[in-house]
Amino acid sequence: MRSAAKPPTATAGPGTLRLAFVLTDQMLAASSMLPNEMWRAAAGTAGGRGRHAPGLAIEALAADDRPVGTLAGVGLEPTARLADAGPCDVVYLPALWRNPRPVLARSRALLPWLRMQFEHGAMIAGVGTGCCLLAEAGLLDGKAATTHWHYFERFARDYPRVQLKRQYFITQAGSIFCAASVNALADVTVHLIERFYGRAVASHVERNFSHEIRRPYEKYRYLEGDDLQHADETVIEIQLRMQRELNEPLRMDALAREFGLSLRTLTRRFRDATGTSPLEYLQRQRIRAAKELLESTNLTIAEVAYRVGYLDQGHFARLFERAMTVGPREYRRTVRAKVFSIEA
Repeated sequence: MRSAAKPPTATAGPGTLRLAFVLTDQMLAASSMLPNEMWRAAAGTAGGRGRHAPGLAIEALAADDRPVGTLAGVGLEPTARLADAGPCDVVYLPALWRNPRPVLARSRALLPWLRMQFEHGAMIAGVGTGCCLLAEAGLLDGKAATTHWHYFERFARDYPRVQLKRQYFITQAGSIFCAASVNALADVTVHLIERFYGRAVASHVERNFSHEIRRPYEKYRYLEGDDLQHADETVIEIQLRMQRELNEPLRMDALAREFGLSLRTLTRRFRDATGTSPLEYLQRQRIRAAKELLESTNLTIAEVAYRVGYLDQGHFARLFERAMTVGPREYRRTVRAKVFSIEA
């Protein structure tokens, strides 16, 4: 029997994290419902611990108001239309059952919406053959991606500009995540939960949704520009901490104490492992993240600076120009002409 499921949604407001789950026909319900439940558990855990954590507003979006059919035989009812949804913080694209081409042909209206979300700074996660939606939108051109193993050959033929990483279950290219399976999508979700709610909440959710011991997300995903290929595990943990908390006011002396090191020892070990100092490494990561935001979003320069850890826009601009030889505004003007344009 076919039933309709319409989960309650929170009302978005200041400090609210906005999640969107795109619904299409021929989708696997688990690819939407599992991360949905994980995020709700994270928000409940954070609230129960008295944290000043963001609230959660979740929308299930489709092209129209009709329930969407799934492999499970359950109709998932959208809470809003794509055309009515504003900018989101995180967007999930579902896995598609069997040949995804018919769904892709019926989902053309979704593509400019995805590009708009990307330009406004959303993190977008696709799973399995649902990653084809990202490729159709042009968001994977020149970037690393993966998909379900059964679809590797067709994906490679259809999207020759995408760097298909067959040996990885997860790829991350800036704010775009591809997961080869629903299990891999759960790992991406834990990673995103940690970014917004912290490690303690993410660990709690992971333990409750997965009994087995899992490898850390960072150990088996492909990340463009990865520089963790050395043997000093303490330095690797510090690098990962920096990457996760680019927008936090990290002090090197406090970070050294947290890992049981003196600042001098941290600096020496970091330079031995990476060829650069901790502060130089942090600044380099922040500039790399800023470049991604300037290239692909409509955020103001002040908003970009804040997202990568700089409260002073002028200081950020000086550091950016020192690294790139041009200021952030000129950099954006130069590269945006090469970035895709929104379809009318």
